[in-house]
Amino acid sequence: MRFTSPPTRRKMHLLPLVAATFFMVSGGPYAIEDILGGAGFSRAILILLLLPIVWSLPTALMIGELASAIPADGGFYIWVRRALGPFWGYQEGWLSLSASVFDMAIYPAFAVEYLGKFNPALTVGWRGWAWSLTIVALCCIWNLWGAPAVGDGSMWMSLLLLSPFVIFVALGFWHGFTLQPAVQWSGPTSSTALSTAVLVAMWNYMGWDNASTVAQEVHNPQQVYPRAMIVSTVLVTTTYILPLAAMALAGLAVSNFETGDWISAAAQIGGPWLGWAVAAGGVITGVGMFNALVMSYSRLPMAMAEDRMLPRIVACRNRRGVPWVSVILCGLAWALALKLPFEKLITIDIVLYGTSLLLEFVALVVLRLREPGLARPFKAGNLTCACVLGVGPAALMVYALYASRADEVKLGGSSISALLFSLLVALLGPLLYRFATPRAGRSKEIPAAATATE
Repeated sequence: MRFTSPPTRRKMHLLPLVAATFFMVSGGPYAIEDILGGAGFSRAILILLLLPIVWSLPTALMIGELASAIPADGGFYIWVRRALGPFWGYQEGWLSLSASVFDMAIYPAFAVEYLGKFNPALTVGWRGWAWSLTIVALCCIWNLWGAPAVGDGSMWMSLLLLSPFVIFVALGFWHGFTLQPAVQWSGPTSSTALSTAVLVAMWNYMGWDNASTVAQEVHNPQQVYPRAMIVSTVLVTTTYILPLAAMALAGLAVSNFETGDWISAAAQIGGPWLGWAVAAGGVITGVGMFNALVMSYSRLPMAMAEDRMLPRIVACRNRRGVPWVSVILCGLAWALALKLPFEKLITIDIVLYGTSLLLEFVALVVLRLREPGLARPFKAGNLTCACVLGVGPAALMVYALYASRADEVKLGGSSISALLFSLLVALLGPLLYRFATPRAGRSKEIPAAATATE
C-alpha cells in the first residue's frame, strides 16, 4: 500500500482548498430559495445563522483535527477504518459513494436548468441530457489534470458566480437605506413549510468532510485544513445570509419564492443584465460543484482499492497523482444515473451522508482514546469537547428523519418510503463487505513521515 505523497509537482494551498470546499458544500446562494419561501426572511436568516453553529462548526472542527492528524488521501474513509476497523471503514466508503449516485445527478441538471433560462430551446428534450453528459465528461477530463487544477478552477469560478451577488447585495442595501421600502421580515408559514426549510438548510450545509479526501494533495495540510474549514464556514454562511438580507431591505416579496427565482429578484433590483448574470452564475455553480465533488469522491475507490477492498487497478494514478481509473469509473456511474427518476433526494442524502458523518464523529472520539499520543497539530478541545461535538449533528439527524418520515421515492410508476429506501441502500454495505474483505486485514497506518509538516 502506498502512503507517500502522490507524484504531483504542485499542491493546493489555502485559497484553492477554500474555493473547492465552497463548491463541495454550497456553490453560492442558489438552492436556498425554498428556505426563504418556507420560512420568511427573519426565520430563514435565523435558520441559516443557527445551523452553522449546530451542524457545520462541529463538523469543521472534527475535520480540522482528523485531517491535520491523518492527512491521507481517502480522508474520512481512512479515519473511520483506522479507528473502527476495516468493516466500518468499508461502510463509511459505501455510504458516501452510494449517496454520491443520488447527489451527483443533481448538479449537471442544475446547470442545465439555468442554461435553459437563456433559451429554452437549448435544453429541451434530448438536448438537456446531452448537456448534462457533456458536463460529466468535461469535469472528469478536468480532474485528470490534478487537484491543483480543480482548486485553481474553483477559485475563478467562485469569483465569477459571486460577483453578481456582490452587486445584488450592494444595490439591495442601497435601496433599503435610501428608498426605505416597507420590509416584511416575517410572513405566513406552517410547521410543514418550516420543517422543509430546515431540511433544505441542512442539505445546503452538508459536505464539509468531502474536502478531506485529497489531504496528500494539499500543501502543509496540518495547518491548512483547520484554517480552510473555518474560512469556508464563514464564507458559505455569509453568501447565504447577505443576499437574503439585501432582498428583504430592498422590499422584495417573499411569497412563492422558489428555486430559480434569484434571477427575477436580481432583475428587480439591478435590471435585466443582473438577472442574466445571476443565471450565468447558476450554470457555473452546477459545473463547479460537480467538478469539485469528482475530485473528492474519486479518491474513495482509490483508497479502498489500496486496502484490497476493490480491484487494485482502481488505485492506478497518472503522473499528476490522479486516480484516473477511479475518475473514469465514477464518471460512468454518475452518467448512468443522470436519467434516474429519483425524487426526494434531500431525504436520501441526509440519511446516507448523515450516517457516514456520525461514524466520523465516533472515529474522532475513538482515536482520542486509542491513540492519545497521535500528533494533532490542531485539536478540537479536550476529550469531553470531542464527545460533545457530535451531539448537535446527531440531534439534527433525528429531527430530519422524523420530519421526512412521510417522504416517498418514485421509482418509475411505483413509490417506496424514502427512509426505507435509504435503509435498504445502507444495508447493502455489510452484504457487499463479505465479497470485498481484503486478503490482509491491515489498518492503514500513516507513518510519521507522512504526517510531518511539509
